[in-house]
Amino acid sequence: PLSTSSAKPKTLDVLGTAYATDAWTNTPPAILAKTGRDLLHQPSHPLAILKELIFKEFPTFAHYDSLSPVVSTYQNFDSLGFAQDHPGRSKTDTYYVNQTTLLRTHTSAHQLQLLAAGSQGDVGVLVQAKNSTAAPANERFLVAADVYRRDEIDASHYPVFHQMEGVCTFLRKEVRDRLHIGNNMTKEDAVARGVCHSDQVAQLVDATAVGDDNPMQPVHSAEEVAFVVNDMKQAMNNMVVQILTKAVAAQQHSGEPSVAGGQMLFPVRWIDAYFPFTSPSWEMEVFFQGEWLEICGCGVMKQEILDQAGMPDRIGWAFGFGLERLAMLLFGVHDIRLFWSSDSRFTEQFSPGSINSFKPFSRHPSCAKDVSFWLAADSAFHENDIMDLVRETAGDLVEGVKLIDSFTHPKTGKSSRCYRINYCSMDRNVTNEEINSVQELVRKRIVEQLGVTLR
Repeated sequence: PLSTSSAKPKTLDVLGTAYATDAWTNTPPAILAKTGRDLLHQPSHPLAILKELIFKEFPTFAHYDSLSPVVSTYQNFDSLGFAQDHPGRSKTDTYYVNQTTLLRTHTSAHQLQLLAAGSQGDVGVLVQAKNSTAAPANERFLVAADVYRRDEIDASHYPVFHQMEGVCTFLRKEVRDRLHIGNNMTKEDAVARGVCHSDQVAQLVDATAVGDDNPMQPVHSAEEVAFVVNDMKQAMNNMVVQILTKAVAAQQHSGEPSVAGGQMLFPVRWIDAYFPFTSPSWEMEVFFQGEWLEICGCGVMKQEILDQAGMPDRIGWAFGFGLERLAMLLFGVHDIRLFWSSDSRFTEQFSPGSINSFKPFSRHPSCAKDVSFWLAADSAFHENDIMDLVRETAGDLVEGVKLIDSFTHPKTGKSSRCYRINYCSMDRNVTNEEINSVQELVRKRIVEQLGVTLR
């Protein structure tokens, strides 16, 4: 049913817990409804299949996939070194339950929590790992979870998506001892630890270096950093390439057209990047289907995080990436909304442990509607405001929202915007009457909630 109320309740119920609201509260009912969907726990769902494949690539890591999406602003930002003026903290980018509580925007929000649980022996946290005996002190762990961000609307963006986080730490004394005797991390070491396979087929393309633009931390030696980065690259290179080769092999065995066109070598390269919680940092790219694809961000963990966790004697690396992007490539899913579909024509195409190409069903007709409005002179309008409003009003009937015109009157200085809303259901035909009704409600709520004047 379409929502018409914009009144803010005194409390928000998230997964059975009531939280007091305040001026920061901006999480709408449609987003709250997603917190209990648990796509990662549905064995035949493409995201769950991909999650399990990645977990299997890291058998010596603790695996977490049931951590609550409700975290503190400290966990999500402060513990990771986000500046106070970082745009990610803004209400335009993040869903706040209240000023001190939010729906996590990334799985990195659990880094300090899980590391501290390991150093302090916090059984209440440690038992949440699916394989707690693999790394009983959380010195190595993976986290798979749903994350929430206010964002644009199109075929590859959705306000709820899923990430995989990886953290691996080493005792610094052991690293120094190994370096002292010239025993650096080898491929055989990585195979023994379960982060690399002996049948590695990737061609590594790596021309990056640690320098002034991507510096190491003063508390680390160049030798320590080289050791950690080498281990990180081997682990990540293996993870991505093994998944891609399994996808190709499975499709060749089934006789289906390969998503990679028979590609069996996957060049990998590392691009200098910046993240508040790692330094040096990189983005990993893989050559797949004829182009370089950004897979994930990674780097050497900020030592402050390990110090806060009670692990000053350790050094480590971390990575994080979105599962949807890789799943859309591997399973041939063209619209991110499909991951949330309960249509049997989608859900029954997949089975646990298998990667196969999605066979699209009939595309239903789309219907485009425009909405134009003048902004108030003192407007604090942000594009994510209209994206969120349209999602909350029309739900998954909306395929995309795009700015098609922006105009500032030369005499009055007033600004206007025109957005095209493309309505298209994934599972049924819609009528003009239905869409006209939805569009009228969108127009009404734009006036009421954004304080604009329709044109």
